[in-house]
Amino acid sequence: MPNEIRMPKPEPAWIRVLFAIRIADFLRNPDFGLRISNQCMTERHSIFARIREALTVPAPVPGHHAGAARRSVTLPTPADHRRVLPAVGSSDGERVALFARNAAELRADFRLLEAPSELAVELQKLAAAEDWIRVASHRGALTDVACRALGLPVLLTDAPFDKVELEQCPVGISECDALIAQTGSVLVTSRSAGGRALSVLPPHHVVLARRDQLLADLPEAFALLKTRYGTDPPSMISFITGPSRTGDIERILVLGAHGPKKLTILCA
Repeated sequence: MPNEIRMPKPEPAWIRVLFAIRIADFLRNPDFGLRISNQCMTERHSIFARIREALTVPAPVPGHHAGAARRSVTLPTPADHRRVLPAVGSSDGERVALFARNAAELRADFRLLEAPSELAVELQKLAAAEDWIRVASHRGALTDVACRALGLPVLLTDAPFDKVELEQCPVGISECDALIAQTGSVLVTSRSAGGRALSVLPPHHVVLARRDQLLADLPEAFALLKTRYGTDPPSMISFITGPSRTGDIERILVLGAHGPKKLTILCA
């Protein structure tokens, strides 16, 4: 029946008798609990003793296990990487076309301009179309000129700032280290792009770049990082490949899930 209440089955009589004997033994022997504690302590000491014994044996040097000679390891070269990476054209025109095609497939807005003076004009068009009331940016050769031309309040992220104010900015304008034709990616670091948050918190990220920053492939990008920063790398290195996206839920692509929903790249 649906409302039937099932009572638990009673324990067998022999279990109740055994339990009563255990209780009686404990009451007659005050040291019973102490014996149990001492047994646990003995096991603990035994474990630590085995650990101390193992630590007395020196560990072999990597590559010299069981007396084997250490093998020399040859790391792949950039030429090895390029044999398995997508091909990139040799001319500047081919690389620009490849970057534009990859950016379009990634749903990024790439605009190739004729001169650096056109950067401010394009930004003014974007500001008017999206009703920007303020922008976030950082100090830089390209960003300084562009932000002055906008004539809007600017929150600088390479100086002390309020993260809540940054979240309220509709756009973040930054420079970059390079553009990578092979993948349509924008290479930014915490030093070139105004810190770690500018390229993540505002819903629209605008990247200002020069034509000579367009690189062919990933090996060239890593070589640039090594040459520029050496043994003192930035705290953040990021390859931005299109707007933020996720397809975790039912394999439906959603933009802006973990960062900017819109990415615009202005190259002059």
